[in-house]
Amino acid sequence: MLSNSTGKLIFDSISDYIVLDLETTGINTQEDDVIEISALKVIGGKVKEEFSTLVNPGRHIEDVIVDITGITDSMVKDSPCFEDALKDFQQFAGDMVIIGQNVKMFDLKFINRECQRFWGKVTGNDYEDTLIIARIFLPGLESHGLGALSSYYGISTEGAHRSLNDCYMTYNVYEHLKKEMAAPSPDVLKVKRCPRCGNTLKKRAGKFGEFYRCRSFPDCRYTEEIMKER
Repeated sequence: MLSNSTGKLIFDSISDYIVLDLETTGINTQEDDVIEISALKVIGGKVKEEFSTLVNPGRHIEDVIVDITGITDSMVKDSPCFEDALKDFQQFAGDMVIIGQNVKMFDLKFINRECQRFWGKVTGNDYEDTLIIARIFLPGLESHGLGALSSYYGISTEGAHRSLNDCYMTYNVYEHLKKEMAAPSPDVLKVKRCPRCGNTLKKRAGKFGEFYRCRSFPDCRYTEEIMKER
């Protein structure tokens, strides 16, 4: 859903949503390009429809990315450009909430950059990030990456780093996380969260001492003073 403003980060347990995942030429959200985009349409907690396409980035795919994804220049040679793939994705997603692993800082950065370039707008869909949710509701895990979360829940990681497979992993992780959200542990209740957007707060050092800042900064600029005992 194209809009003049980006959607908001939410923390609801929902049954109807779009799972999104991208594969790219690298991790720089300002300079790298998309080579694959996939999505799942979930209705009532069940996958009802798939969307997936390779994308021709108009540039060479480096060997390190080929090693990770298995996607080569020859595979994307006759694939659509990202503008065409993005149009199809926007139609597929409509105005549904988007779910993704690190979707806030990665996938949506790429998509909004290109939406702005192609059409002068951004994606207005609200979204949930399984990475952020896991950090809140599974604070004891050493890693909250998609592979680590999948292993924790006994979800197969076969075919990881191809976007459709990662979508299914994210879908299964989110369905498990919904149960964590419904019955948070005592440790979860101790995690400091932003009263404005719901993300966690991170301790920072400032000119006048330590303070808490929302992890959604700069999108959310909430801060909280750390009161020192006298």
